Amino acid sequence: MSDGSFFTLDGYHFALGAVGAVVILAHWLPRFVSRREPAASGLLILLGMGIFALVPGMPIFPDPRIYPFPWEMVSELCVIVALFATGLRIDKLSDWSRWGPTARLLALTMPLTILSVALMGWAFAGMTAAGAILLGAVMAPTDPVLAADVQVGPPHEGGEHPVRFALTTEAALNDGLAFPFVYLGILVAAEGLAPAAWGVEWLARDVFWRIAVGTAMGAAGGWALGQVLFVVPRKAVLADTSSGVVALAGVLLCYGTTELVEGYGFIAVAVAGLVIRRVEADHEFHRRLHDFTAAVEHALTALLLVAIGAVLPALLAGLTLSGGVIVLALIFVVRPLAGWLALLGSSIEARPRWVVALYGIRGIGSIYYLAYAAGKVEFLDEEPLWAMVGFAILVSTLVHGFTAGIAVDGLRGKEGEQP
Repeated sequence: MSDGSFFTLDGYHFALGAVGAVVILAHWLPRFVSRREPAASGLLILLGMGIFALVPGMPIFPDPRIYPFPWEMVSELCVIVALFATGLRIDKLSDWSRWGPTARLLALTMPLTILSVALMGWAFAGMTAAGAILLGAVMAPTDPVLAADVQVGPPHEGGEHPVRFALTTEAALNDGLAFPFVYLGILVAAEGLAPAAWGVEWLARDVFWRIAVGTAMGAAGGWALGQVLFVVPRKAVLADTSSGVVALAGVLLCYGTTELVEGYGFIAVAVAGLVIRRVEADHEFHRRLHDFTAAVEHALTALLLVAIGAVLPALLAGLTLSGGVIVLALIFVVRPLAGWLALLGSSIEARPRWVVALYGIRGIGSIYYLAYAAGKVEFLDEEPLWAMVGFAILVSTLVHGFTAGIAVDGLRGKEGEQP
């Protein structure tokens, strides 16, 4: 005789309902104060925190400090899709002078940020050398996932303002370029601060080889995927269908094969997005593909941000005063100054230069890098690392998320380009 246990409440279904409610509220509530595209990222985290703390019967999300692999896997997929979509957005590639500010941000701002944050972590937070290097590496890249308000629009939309172009291309490439410094932190944690023992290997393998292979594999993968979508068979190309999932599968293939040959997959998928736009550049499929990948990206990101909100109270319990000050210094002092100095003498004028410097958004990429490193070797500073990353994402999504669109909209167009 049944005891009616099949009618018991399930925490999993509580979570499904709660996540659905949080995502709707985070996108709906901002419409009461603005007609802009809702800046939902910060609200997703805050509402996630509130609903998992207050609603009874909710399941417990895996703590990234104990179970980093699920966080690594989901955040990796988010970044892959976002980087490809970011590369896909760029309409104009032929004018190389437009890439000057991007090169400055990558070659000057990112290393300066890594060095500054690492020194602060070592000097003020008492971190080990390995932990401080890893902190600088995971905090330095700007995020391609959460930066939609400051990036260029979808394919064929035009109006690629220099500020939007610089922030878009920086986000597309600096995730992969931060990886050598993540590996540097792992090496120091595993073998000690002895560059004479591993320095040449690190430069040869983690800097030169992996960057070069990632770039080459992305270019080859983007070209091959372009042929599959737009060229062969000529009379029945896939681009004339709605097979966006085939293109996304090609991106995953490009990423996976690049990683198998020890290249940086993040660089590969960003380059693949840039290259595939050069194949049948005016074809309407590029817009459909962008919209499809953006939908996948937004869905994954929303779920991940709610999950961050669920575990954030536990992570912030490990945040010290010095850790909080380092995060605030990164967002409000280090990145703005490093960005502004790097852009001195560039084609970007004074006020737009400050916009580029200020809006280096932190987010999903930092979660991936830290989860990846934590899965490779044990760091003595793991708890403060997670606390600072969680706090940085919270502050950045709130401050940047609610102001970035207004700041970019306030810029005047340059040579007919609209902000």
